[in-house]
Amino acid sequence: MAVLVTALLVALVEASPTQLSVTGYTLMLTSSLSIALRRRFPVAVVLLCAICTVNVYFIDGPDIPIEVPLLCALFSALRFGHRAIGIGTAVTYLLTMVVYNVFILPGHPAREEIQDRILLLGWFVAAIVLGETARLREKRAADQARNHEETLRRRAGEERLRIARELHDSLTHSISVIKVHAGVAVHLARKRGEEVPEALLAIQEASTDAVRELRETLSVLRGEPDASGLDRLDDLVDRARSTGLPVRLTVTGQQRPLPDEINRAAYRIVQEALTNVTRHAQADAATVHVGFGKRSLTVQIDDDGTCDTPPVPGVGLIGMRERVTSLGGSLSAAPRKSGGFRVLAELPF
Repeated sequence: MAVLVTALLVALVEASPTQLSVTGYTLMLTSSLSIALRRRFPVAVVLLCAICTVNVYFIDGPDIPIEVPLLCALFSALRFGHRAIGIGTAVTYLLTMVVYNVFILPGHPAREEIQDRILLLGWFVAAIVLGETARLREKRAADQARNHEETLRRRAGEERLRIARELHDSLTHSISVIKVHAGVAVHLARKRGEEVPEALLAIQEASTDAVRELRETLSVLRGEPDASGLDRLDDLVDRARSTGLPVRLTVTGQQRPLPDEINRAAYRIVQEALTNVTRHAQADAATVHVGFGKRSLTVQIDDDGTCDTPPVPGVGLIGMRERVTSLGGSLSAAPRKSGGFRVLAELPF
């Protein structure tokens, strides 16, 4: 727009019998080129255009429509909501030009000047109306988009609540029954003086953890904050050890407070990886390494189980990859050359 307006004014000046001085030409170019910044600085540009245009008339009195840049700037000022500045600048400019031509400029016919200014007033009114119309249209579009987002967010919240109710009614009841039966079996075995099977203790412990994790999941679905994080990593490792899997935990680097999303993602990655080791790897030991780097957090879980080929991605691996990708990180889950399996996630701060 700035280039087109500048080219138009230069062509009109060159075709006009009244030539501009160097100062007038410079002011005209400054006014026309400044409208390139009208979106970022609408108030400054409309004031600059008005000042430049008035001074061009004072210096050279051109007979071309030198107000074209001012009209563009006026449109942008109204479009971005600066109505008082825009309208005030337009009125001040028109009154200044009328007073200058009628009362100051000698020998200029007042009737012709007033007629010219009335015609110019129509262009200014058109720029103001178009700018205000554009502002209202953009505001209406923004309101519609915001209402649409609020509607989607409300529907998503309602759907989460429905899922939470379904999970509560089905899974919570079933897991609670398993927990109660396991607890009764452990109690009866101890009451009879029998040794409690390790598998039964593992069932009892796992059901307790499952109930707690399910409650946390339901809390998240209901919009409550998820309390899972690396501060609970020791408890997670201890639960894995209680199943008979030796797990070694190491933390390196300068520990620091983490964003909630990264903190939860790191915890869930370790949780899912250790669960997979317990269920599928047939491993004798596992290691968990958490490294705090300057720009990212590294989470690595290794085991010495039997895995020679890349596994078929299940829900757990897919969920881990989606969680890491959403945070802009990277995840690799593949067999190690020395045997076993490795899950390596890098989460940028």
